[in-house]
Amino acid sequence: MQNVKISFSFFILLIFSITSCDEPQQEIGNKKNKSEIQMNDGTLPDWAINANIYEVNIRQYTPEGTINAFAKHLTRLKSMGVKILWLMPVFPISSTKRKGPLGSYYAVSDFRSVNPEFGTENDLRNLIEEIHKLDMKVIFDWVPNHTGWDHVWIKEHPEWYTHVGDTITHPYNLEGEPTDWYDVADLNYDSKELRKEMQSCMEFWVKEYDIDGYRCDMAFFVPDDFWPGTISALNKIKPVFM
Repeated sequence: MQNVKISFSFFILLIFSITSCDEPQQEIGNKKNKSEIQMNDGTLPDWAINANIYEVNIRQYTPEGTINAFAKHLTRLKSMGVKILWLMPVFPISSTKRKGPLGSYYAVSDFRSVNPEFGTENDLRNLIEEIHKLDMKVIFDWVPNHTGWDHVWIKEHPEWYTHVGDTITHPYNLEGEPTDWYDVADLNYDSKELRKEMQSCMEFWVKEYDIDGYRCDMAFFVPDDFWPGTISALNKIKPVFM
């Protein structure tokens, strides 16, 4: 946890240093356009540099709240200049300790399934295929720090979770204080088996559904040393956005 705090503090300092420069904003922007953006052990794919990213909330995007209903909007988004579609979590939502009647997308009950409220696996495959036909890319919102309380790992691998005494706990913040995220259970990255399975789940969607990368929720809560190997493994499948 200490390494995470140091890395996050360094990130804030770096951002402050960049925004404090005396160079005109346009000049800084031009320099960025001409350089590759480094990301851990690799670089962003060429198609990701300077690409417009559009966040998609499937459930609230249309009255139907389905994948197929959203798919009808792809050509309009393409005409707006969108290059990358960032889908908020499309996974089943946990029922146990759910917040509100619908629950949070970030309380995932299965990292390898599609939320049936949104549609079927084929619906999602067809959506991704259509996105690619329009020369756009699609990234998933990934939740590596925690799971919902219905997740199969709770029963099968309780050792993959953070415990207070003998009880699995919800996440704590970087200051060691409990959050109000009582609808999710905190994962413990001291477990090598958890790390392997989390990476495997991320590889699954790239291999089986041909997605183009991830936006990782609360990534700085996950130990820094998890990311380089995972990103490298994903890039061996195809160049991905991370």
